[in-house]
Amino acid sequence: MDNKQLRNIAIIAHVDHGKTTLVDKILHQCQLFSEREDTGDLILDNNDLERERGITILSKNVSVNYKGVKINIIDTPGHADFGGEVERVLNMADGVLLLVDAFEGPMPQTRYVLSKAIALGLKPILVVNKVDKDNCRPDEVQEAVFDLMFNLDASEDQLDFVTVFGSAKNGWMSNDWQKPTEDITILLEKIIHCIPTPEIKEGTVQMQITSIDFSAYVGRIAVGRVTRGSLKVGQQVSLVKRDGKIEKTKVKELYTFEGLGKQKAELVTCGDLCALTGIDGFEIGDTVADLEAPEALPPIKIDEPTMSMLFVANNSPFFGKEGKYVTSRHLRDRLFKELEKNLALRVEETGSADAYNVYGRGVMHLSVLIETMRREGYELQVGKPRVIIKEIDGHRCEPVELLAIDTPDNKAGKVIELVTQRSGELLVMEPKGDLMHLEFHIPSRGIIGLRTMILNSTAGEAIMSHRFKAYEPWKGTIPGRLNGTMIAKEKGKTFAYALDKLQERGKFFIPPGQEVYMGQIVGEHSRQNDLEVNVTKAKKMSNVRAAGSDDKAKLPPPIKFSLEEAMEYIAEDEYVEVTPESIRLRKILLAETDRKRASNKKLVM
Repeated sequence: MDNKQLRNIAIIAHVDHGKTTLVDKILHQCQLFSEREDTGDLILDNNDLERERGITILSKNVSVNYKGVKINIIDTPGHADFGGEVERVLNMADGVLLLVDAFEGPMPQTRYVLSKAIALGLKPILVVNKVDKDNCRPDEVQEAVFDLMFNLDASEDQLDFVTVFGSAKNGWMSNDWQKPTEDITILLEKIIHCIPTPEIKEGTVQMQITSIDFSAYVGRIAVGRVTRGSLKVGQQVSLVKRDGKIEKTKVKELYTFEGLGKQKAELVTCGDLCALTGIDGFEIGDTVADLEAPEALPPIKIDEPTMSMLFVANNSPFFGKEGKYVTSRHLRDRLFKELEKNLALRVEETGSADAYNVYGRGVMHLSVLIETMRREGYELQVGKPRVIIKEIDGHRCEPVELLAIDTPDNKAGKVIELVTQRSGELLVMEPKGDLMHLEFHIPSRGIIGLRTMILNSTAGEAIMSHRFKAYEPWKGTIPGRLNGTMIAKEKGKTFAYALDKLQERGKFFIPPGQEVYMGQIVGEHSRQNDLEVNVTKAKKMSNVRAAGSDDKAKLPPPIKFSLEEAMEYIAEDEYVEVTPESIRLRKILLAETDRKRASNKKLVM
């Protein structure tokens, strides 16, 4: 392929700003779906977890043809927790589409990914999306993006970006947001004229492996961009590992990206993205290079993990009832397999045969891994998330994040109070339409469990996002959960009668008729201490009846935790038990006597 007929673009945006919808419209505009009915599903979010959360977790490659020009589009994750994905995706692109909501404007995650793109010298096309929304402010948003890029030290060329306005949902783009068009042709024209063609580099072949695909027929497939030379089927090549080792190998099959799938190719030239089979034992960051004179590309730099969690094989009384993979060997194999493609993850053996320390970029990064494992049939238990502490210049330092919250004006006071209680420092307070925009510096420890408190205090109306800033000196103690828990006294089925009698003691997490075990957390106590309760007590039957004694129990609905909420809720002496069908909270030590003994031991120490 002639290089002038090729464009590689990454599409970056904050969560839920319409990135995947826009790619969808580009695919439809280029008539990839003229032969089949439009199902209404978003084509790129093909992972159940992505569809449910409305976020992109894994980057994906698609390709379209417009006026004889092949456009490779790389969909990037919008969340800072998936920094490992973002980093390597941008290495494959020559320019970026920066997608921003016409009301919300640039958000912390937008800033995070944009800073990476600017550092790599990529020039953006700004797409101000959702201009059909009430209270939208496209011109202000365009100014805000310019200011943001200026603050990120963008070059003069990068600051001279073009802007397109439109509504991806309604399928139109225009140079003027007040003059809607019929389709998104203007955007495609801008891509062809503003995104540079891939640079042709002379010399021997180089391709860095930036992603791994898998096929049941051919096994692992290496995906990357040919940055120098060309690759052809049957070519003898060297695989240069990240540690400098070199292995001789051969390209068996080559594929380029066409539409949503891959197409076999005999030759892939410099600048194009491709997938290849035949090479074994590769990892992300390795370089496919010349057989005789191999030269490695610089390794991909990934931001260090900021949070760790203990992953333990399930040993609760309900062990093995719901999962397919339940042993510590299953857990170990799955975690080490994840390391092959999840660059920002680290796994460390603890010395115990069934427990592993897993390090990640944040609670969401780790929760996505746990949720994926759960859906695959794994049973496991996880401990409380902990931030990673570092010693820098003799000072104890912890990760600090920039937290942004948009909240209704009348709730701003309560939000500021909650954040400052957790060592947050208010930086910005400004009106944004009907909302108040707040920005804070806050230790990562302070964010754990904060989302639930903010949503409760604003009746679910607050929008909260955060990104890693830097390691800074330790901020002192941060208050944790205020209330204790109610713990099941014995194994059995819960009764409405027992729950009804205990209502004044606190709020329950379980409904009547559910099996529980001794040591399982069944609710939140109304006081600060933990309380053992008997929720399996049935009503004694007698032949004496008194007026009103048989009234049915009226119970409020139990509090249900999502996986992330459960992970943020638990204390140091508690686990979240995760199975394909259930999320349970439990004490690490199930028997009350063991807990008292451990508590006394801690007091003595």
